[in-house]
Formats: sequence, C-alpha cells, structure tokens
Amino acid sequence: MEDTALLDLAEEVARNAYSPYSKFSVGAAILWKGGEVTTGVNVENASYPLTVCAERNAVASGIAQGQRQISAVAVWANSENVSPCGACRQVLAEFSDPDLNVRVCLVKDGEPTSFLLSALLPEAFRFDT
Repeated sequence: MEDTALLDLAEEVARNAYSPYSKFSVGAAILWKGGEVTTGVNVENASYPLTVCAERNAVASGIAQGQRQISAVAVWANSENVSPCGACRQVLAEFSDPDLNVRVCLVKDGEPTSFLLSALLPEAFRFDT
C-alpha cells in the first residue's frame, strides 16, 4: 500500500475521533507485515491522562486480530505538522523489526512525507530476553 493511500485512510477515520475537549482529531492507519491494515482514532476523556492516542488504538486493533509486525503507519490530524507522541513511538517500536525500519507517514507543511521510526525514536528502549 502506498503512503498516500495509507494517509487517506488515516484522514478518513479521523472523522470518527472522539475529541470534544481539545477539538484535535487524529486518525491512524497501520499496515502490518502481511498486508492487513488496522485503524484507530484518538479517544479523549474528561480526565485527560486517560485519553488514548489514535496510533495506540490502531496498534491494539491489530494485536487483537493477531498481528505482530508493523510495516508502516500513517498519522493524520486536523492540525498540520503532527507526529506520534513519545509514548506512541515506543509502542510502535515494540511491534517493529529490530532496526525500527517502520515507515511513519505524515503530512508536513501540507505535503505527505515519511520518516523511519529509527529517526523518530533513536535509542528506543528494548527489553532483551
């Protein structure tokens, strides 16, 4: 799946975000290694720390379906230049290959762009077993 198609899906699902407090709607679409795609939106709560980001909801949806390795993720928000927060970057790393070669697709200055997760999360925490 191309980055623009993944971003389009993230934008489409963002319409379902529950963001009555911040009015900051975010959608995420995750492409898994086998070609499956899961989506998620941010879900706010009056108790702000209980808010869950779109990326983590998309990951949880995939995990519930038996997915384990992310190939790419797209994040779209109704505000430009948005990138996954630190917590989401770490969750994405959990389901990435060891080198963090996951494409992270975003809109920057009105243009689709992508980065490798390794560039967005250098020195990611890993629990070696």
